[in-house]
Amino acid sequence: MTRFAILAFAAAIASVSAQAGEFASRKDAETIVVKAIKHIKATGKDVAYADFTGKKAGWVEKDLYVVVYDLSGKVLAHGQNEKQVGKELIGFKDADGKEFVKERVELAKSKGKFWQDYKFTDPVTKKILPKSMYCEKLEETAVCAGIYKR
Repeated sequence: MTRFAILAFAAAIASVSAQAGEFASRKDAETIVVKAIKHIKATGKDVAYADFTGKKAGWVEKDLYVVVYDLSGKVLAHGQNEKQVGKELIGFKDADGKEFVKERVELAKSKGKFWQDYKFTDPVTKKILPKSMYCEKLEETAVCAGIYKR
């Protein structure tokens, strides 16, 4: 291998490593959901939901943010789009026509903790990408955070 090829290969590896650090992992999503649930329990729903929606420090990391739904599909907090708060999204569909909010609510009721796949607009690239959302049921809500599959 020539010296140039070795340098090019090293640069490519460094680029991939840097890019991987820019985006949230499955572990990051699970961690922020557990942290969000602790925050809700410690501060109460009103304060916590305002913190998540207000993008306070620690609630939006990389491309990761917290979303909370009640079990009818109403958005209670949204870390990327405050205009969604208060909206009933039970019939909302992804790019493939999947009613992902309805499915999410049903999974929360039946499983409690789960991962769910669908497609959604990435806040970093503004492109529709496959996404996996991790959720945990807390009382009559689903507390969620998701990662984009790149």
